[in-house]
This record gives sequence, C-alpha cells and structure tokens, in this order.
Amino acid sequence: MIAENGVARAGFVLAGGASSRMGRDKALLPWRGASLLVHVARQVEMAAGSVAIIGPRRLYSDLGLPVFEDLHPGCGPLSGIEAALTATAAQWNLVAACDMPGLTEVFLRSLLEHAEASSADAVVADGGRGLEPLCACYRRTCLPAIRQAIQTKVFKLADALAGLRLERWPVEPAQLVNLNTPQDWDHYQAAHE
Repeated sequence: MIAENGVARAGFVLAGGASSRMGRDKALLPWRGASLLVHVARQVEMAAGSVAIIGPRRLYSDLGLPVFEDLHPGCGPLSGIEAALTATAAQWNLVAACDMPGLTEVFLRSLLEHAEASSADAVVADGGRGLEPLCACYRRTCLPAIRQAIQTKVFKLADALAGLRLERWPVEPAQLVNLNTPQDWDHYQAAHE
C-alpha cells in the first residue's frame, strides 16, 4: 500500500505499454530536462500528494519512485488501473498515462477536486473525442468491477467501465494529447519548444 487508511487521494502514472508504434519506450523520451514519464509523474505528485509508476520494475526502478507491476501483464491499460487500485488505500486515485505531456498540476488538481465532490465511481476527462480513461480519477471501490472485467476478458476500457457510474469532465483537447508515433512526438516537440 502506498497510502495510509484515511488518505483521500493518491496518484499513479501508467507506463506499461509496449510503445510499438513509437518504436522505443515513449515513457523515457526526453522532455523538459527529464523523461516524459518523470515529467508527468511530477505533475501527478504535485496534484495528488503522491505518485507511483505502474509498469515494469526493470525499466523504471532507477527513477526513485515506487513502481508497481501489472498484475495481469498483456491485458492492456485496464490491468494498470487494477494494479493502481490494488496498491492504494486512498479513496480517490488519479490515473494518468505517461504519454500525455499536456497534463499540468493545476489541471490534475482540478480533476481530483471535482472527483472528491462527486458521487460518481469515476470522473473521466473528455476532450471532445470521448472519454479518456487514462486521465481519470477512480474510487478504490471500482476495483471489483475492474477485476471482473479482466477475469471475463473484457479489456476494452469503455466496455470494462460500462457498469460504473462515470462522470464526464469536459476539458480542452490540448490537455489530453497523447503521443503514440514518432510523428506525434516530432509535431508536439515542434509546437511546444
């Protein structure tokens, strides 16, 4: 557990993807004097008061942050969310993907504050193209539904979360840009230097 009982919030960054379209580990791409993963982790930690990485220890243990591995490797990001909710005792858990450089402390803190005032099971950012479940706050009580989805091999996030009370949180699309290919990375760097 990374949070003691009674702690209201915790933060996690998912870095367990294969980065197959990028051709190299996108979590370790250099960004603003660190790696993309460390940059996003700093934002999450400032917003949530803690941060842990969900991904392979062999890749990220030297970053000086707690690292929890997927409990069901190869099952996609749903397994990462499961690992985060298993590792925490916090009521609300901020989960962010490592490939979203537009995430900021202010943005993530607002998302958490909105979640804490909500009666939903999860509050999920929506940049106008639909829900982005890899920028969301999940109550720890979502864990049984997520485990059930994994057990029944429902790995598509939208389907796995369908039984939960989800609340959309509208945001600017630029805040949810994720980087999947070398072209995405080149374009983002050129636009934000």
